[in-house]
Amino acid sequence: MFTGLIEEVGSVRWIRATDCGTQLQIAAPRIAGSVHTGDSISVNGCCLTVAAHRREHIMFDLVEETVARTNLGALKRDSPINLERALVAADRLGGHFVQGHIDCTATIIGFEKSDSRLEIGLPQEGVRYLAEKGSIAVNGISLTVAEVKPASFVTWIIPHTRRYTNLKTSQPGERVNLEFDILAKYVERMVAAAADGISLRSRSGDDGRERCAVES
Repeated sequence: MFTGLIEEVGSVRWIRATDCGTQLQIAAPRIAGSVHTGDSISVNGCCLTVAAHRREHIMFDLVEETVARTNLGALKRDSPINLERALVAADRLGGHFVQGHIDCTATIIGFEKSDSRLEIGLPQEGVRYLAEKGSIAVNGISLTVAEVKPASFVTWIIPHTRRYTNLKTSQPGERVNLEFDILAKYVERMVAAAADGISLRSRSGDDGRERCAVES
């Protein structure tokens, strides 16, 4: 679990295909010294497992599904990439709950650096997960939705976010990773279940404990 607050903008050293999939190595001098093999790290919003690390570098193995569903496969040497270590239970939650499970990629339609207005195109099936003043993760960055349009959404980028994430170099036409708010997904699932005539109720078992039952 992550918060969407980027800790470091790393730099891609290389990305290459191997017999076992795709390997990605990132230079991350700020956080590399504190990670361990097996740790989870949000890489442009995608939860990846540390396969190896040495000095300032971290290596990850990417499966085919990850490459297909994210923008990681399009990375090149020196590409800036957002990094965040997994949330510690005692940490402050400054952003929102981010799982690191990318729902889709989308294209930046416009990014007006003068007034920090960022507009991103959105597949039709993704519009239902957004609400004005709601949360969304863009390349792992926790952002607030300012406006929802029929095929896009708008968010405003504060100077700190632009300065300390890879939005600093982002341009229209670039593809970004999107993760919709987990609450929206659960609400959709519950509403769909109710529409199908399925409800959940509690009942007491012989031992007096509450149990869940499914009714149709």
